[in-house]
Amino acid sequence: MKKMIAPSILSADFAKLGEEIQMVTTAGADFIHVDVMDGHFVPNLTIGMSVVKSINPISKIPLDVHLMIEKPEKYIREFITAGSDYLTLHVESTTQMEENLKLIHELGCKAGITLRPKTDINEIKKYLHLVDLVLVMTVEPGFGGQSFMHDQIEKIKYLKNWREQNNGNYLIEVDGGVDSVTSKLCWDAGADILVAGSAVFKGEKTIENYRKNIEGLK
Repeated sequence: MKKMIAPSILSADFAKLGEEIQMVTTAGADFIHVDVMDGHFVPNLTIGMSVVKSINPISKIPLDVHLMIEKPEKYIREFITAGSDYLTLHVESTTQMEENLKLIHELGCKAGITLRPKTDINEIKKYLHLVDLVLVMTVEPGFGGQSFMHDQIEKIKYLKNWREQNNGNYLIEVDGGVDSVTSKLCWDAGADILVAGSAVFKGEKTIENYRKNIEGLK
């Protein structure tokens, strides 16, 4: 399986966001990861659908949008209309998960599911046949500067085994504390995509530096 990297634009220079997206794409990124937080589901407030809409014409690779919001069903249509290629929902954020995943597909988008580190993997098991992507959080969503939670590696292994045994058709994505050391643990466990913010955007704002950072993660 190809190793794929999804730079998180929260770590990009927002004054030059379009240029940053073009540079990491040229440098070898596979997705652009967009974290949406509402200040309720998680204690942080970030970008919304207007940013997705503005970067959609610029990005030549899929927009991987992670909704850390309460009752995401209120905004599914808007985020897909804005240009989301993948839309990932938290199992803890809604009581309508199956309906939401089906709606995402009906609207022509790829559906993802995710869970907090403390949430048992069994909470998403019944939805695995409905999704194109499963996101494993290796930090608590909404808080910056956290360390990689090594115990979450078991979730990656479980998802890989379930996919093999049940003909699953989802990608396994990992987000949180990803660097050149923890990335190897994730690849070895079965991850397909790693989300990385500062590990990609650190250092000089050049294609050459971003390429070096991405290749270091792979």
